[in-house]
Amino acid sequence: MICSLKKEHPKIIAVTYCCVSAKMPVEFSGWTTYCEKSKHLKPGQEPKKSHGYIMYHGTLKTNAPAIISSGFRPSAGGTLGPGVYCSRDINKAMGYPACAPNDRVVFKLRVRVGKVKRFDLQSLNQVTSWHQNGYDTAWLPASVNGREEDCVFDPKRLTVIGIAHCTDSSVKSSLESLIKQKSQSQDPKGKDLKLCKGCEMQTEDKHTMEKCWSCKASVCPFMKNHVCRRKGK
Repeated sequence: MICSLKKEHPKIIAVTYCCVSAKMPVEFSGWTTYCEKSKHLKPGQEPKKSHGYIMYHGTLKTNAPAIISSGFRPSAGGTLGPGVYCSRDINKAMGYPACAPNDRVVFKLRVRVGKVKRFDLQSLNQVTSWHQNGYDTAWLPASVNGREEDCVFDPKRLTVIGIAHCTDSSVKSSLESLIKQKSQSQDPKGKDLKLCKGCEMQTEDKHTMEKCWSCKASVCPFMKNHVCRRKGK
């Protein structure tokens, strides 16, 4: 894997490129990766066609198990018309549905956006026709509505990969077990995917943690960034 790196500080960044290879050990210092298909866009950045992104969706705690097991049921309408509503801004998802915080669960999703239609105040009158015009996702920027919002027409484009918010630890643990079971059932080889504590990616083969030569912290080669925090600095 070739990663392009941004030089943040001459004492922190030692190289501008690194090559991660199972056969070639690499010494790590601070870095920030830039990848065209980054899953973590800021809420103000426009999603690109055919990319996958991390998003969030709030629902009632009582509805969460059925969604994990059977998938989302699109709403009949809303600001952007029919579909499944989600956002790259977790604070947006935390506001839905209107209920007590203890009754709400916020899913962490992986969303394949497909072809994206950008809306503004002048084009909101087209919210009922964007899918018929060949779009898979409708996007309303934060600059229009306060917080970024997306509407995905086909629920099969959304996959629940984690629990971002749940005040009940036992319920959260139960839901995470359901997510794991669902993930394994969808894997045709039946392999157990594990979550890397370093980069937070689901992986079949465990990532090997390395020591940063500068600050000695344990880092995963697949982390999107690492900032050295040395003593006395």
